[in-house]
Amino acid sequence: MDNPKPGHKPTQLLHDLESIRSLLGEENADPPLLTDSIDPQSIPLLSDVVPAEPQPEPAPAPAPAPAPAPAPAEGGASPAPARPAPAAASPLRAQVEQAGRRSTDNLRRLDSELRAAAELILQDVIDDFVPQIEAELKRRLEARLSRLLPPRRN
Repeated sequence: MDNPKPGHKPTQLLHDLESIRSLLGEENADPPLLTDSIDPQSIPLLSDVVPAEPQPEPAPAPAPAPAPAPAPAEGGASPAPARPAPAAASPLRAQVEQAGRRSTDNLRRLDSELRAAAELILQDVIDDFVPQIEAELKRRLEARLSRLLPPRRN
């Protein structure tokens, strides 16, 4: 069982606190009273301590070229509007788009690989447990048949 620690006497606790105060060098410091008010200007703000990081200015987006008017299609159905080609794509934008395509291709490839691996694992599990399941089903069916049908008479 847990035995409670013997409590310190209040005088010992007061002596310990006084020794801590003397070590800190605050012998004459009195704790603030609840009625004391604090000057709000004396409290530093986080924005005063940490300088704000400069925000990079966004590059202006190129204006899209106007799309040519679609020709009416036969049968009355209008074709889907074509996406306007950018007037001058920046090299950075081309790199970002290429990286996005590569990333999408990689995700598709990984997805197909994971699905193929999952199918192989599932097939291995099925191959391992099908004989056991068949044996158990056969045992249960024979037990049920023996209860439902009268025994054979030779």
